[in-house]
Amino acid sequence: MKKNKVRVRFAPSPTGPLHIGGVRTALFNYLFARRNNGVFILRIEDTDRERYVPGAEEYIIESLRWCGIETDEGVPVGGPCNPYHQSDRKDIYRQYALQLIECGDAYYAFDTPEELDEIRKEYEKENKGVFQYDSSTRKMFTNSVTLSESEVKDRLTTGEPFVIRYRMPENETVVFTDEIRGKMEVNTSTLDDKVLYKSDGMPTYHLANVVDDHLMEISHVIRGEEWLPSLPLHIMLYRSLGWEKQMPVFAHLPLLLKPSGQGKLSKRDGDKMGFPVFPLQWEDPQTGDIATGYREEGYFPGAFVNILALLGWNPGTEKEIFSMEELIESFSLEKVGKSGARFDPGKARWFNHKYLVEKPDGEISKLFIPVLREKGVDAAPAKVQEIVCLVKERVSFVHELWDESFFFFVRPEKYDRQVVKKKWKPDTPVLLSKIAGVLEKVEPFEAVAAEAAVKSFLEQNGTGAGKVMLPLRLALVGESKGPGLFNIASMLGKEETLARINMAIKTLGEGEKN
Repeated sequence: MKKNKVRVRFAPSPTGPLHIGGVRTALFNYLFARRNNGVFILRIEDTDRERYVPGAEEYIIESLRWCGIETDEGVPVGGPCNPYHQSDRKDIYRQYALQLIECGDAYYAFDTPEELDEIRKEYEKENKGVFQYDSSTRKMFTNSVTLSESEVKDRLTTGEPFVIRYRMPENETVVFTDEIRGKMEVNTSTLDDKVLYKSDGMPTYHLANVVDDHLMEISHVIRGEEWLPSLPLHIMLYRSLGWEKQMPVFAHLPLLLKPSGQGKLSKRDGDKMGFPVFPLQWEDPQTGDIATGYREEGYFPGAFVNILALLGWNPGTEKEIFSMEELIESFSLEKVGKSGARFDPGKARWFNHKYLVEKPDGEISKLFIPVLREKGVDAAPAKVQEIVCLVKERVSFVHELWDESFFFFVRPEKYDRQVVKKKWKPDTPVLLSKIAGVLEKVEPFEAVAAEAAVKSFLEQNGTGAGKVMLPLRLALVGESKGPGLFNIASMLGKEETLARINMAIKTLGEGEKN
């Protein structure tokens, strides 16, 4: 590996489906790596075995693949820093945990979870505030700070359960810089002695991510804002392990907020308001509950990526529609904001609409044909493509094309009652019969010629267009919707157009309100 080369990592935990906030973190890492000719690494942080969910890792990999976020190194492609699953790196973490004990910056703690729970309850009961295991309380407990060396050795020899805690210094100021938030400082007296190594032989996130980031020569740690409070500890660990000069650059991304702008975006918000918060559909392996995803809702990967890119990042221009290549070219951490980014589901639909209308009609028609087949419609691809061209501006998703075009494939079985009541008058059947006679003579039967013939008839007879056009649309479509009326007639063909006019006259009669 070349020194000073940009190397970033996305390091999710396989504890469930990947939230869109996690996808955005992966995307920003990927864009930064590509913009700087760097390497994007996928590392799986699976040390929390109690929360491990089968299938979650595969879900993460498939989600990134669908988004077009290509992994250069890590899971599942491998690389020079194998293994990339933290569960396979236990011996490495133990080595550095012991190194911290040897240098006096960490210690063994033999307190049981039950004992610590009792202390917490006591603090609550006596209104002492929130209990913290730190420099002011560590001497109250059973650990290698309070026990003699021989007592510690005996407990370790007999296999007594323990954790290893970081020995946070008392009353020191930790000064650090975040690329997004600038210079910050924290006094160590406000920090607790975090557990670094658990009784099950697994490291916590704090030790594992610092060790892995150093050994994998990560140059920039770009992660969510929720990890900002942990940064002082991580900086102290770099110092304790002698890696302070090789410390990566840190950048903590703003939170994704609810549509209201108040609070972090959650699955509950999506369920309540009817939009996904996961990239792909997820089926809970324990409950069988299914949560929909952006892919299954009909979003294009490019549109989904475009949506996420503009949540917290501002290109500095009015431009909103970006290809992945354009995002790579434009992206920089300097343009990432500090404030939380409000998620707007309506804007998400708008993005997908923009992507849909820009795609070639042939590509959209290929996606629409399976929808037609599900409806029992077998139409010629050329016809489908023409119809797509007429209606795609009206939809945001491919599956919505059916609602805007069904009348091209099936005759109306009923007529909109409100339109009938308002526009179907006693003389409408006679007028439509005359229009049918006019259309029957149009040859070739094309939109421009048909429109010209009908308008000529109306002018010659002094008939207002309002008396004919909506009833004619009602006859062809069954509703007052659809693209240009004569485009519809042209697509239907003369025979079908006349058949529908005659059927409407027969069904509705002289002002009959069906």
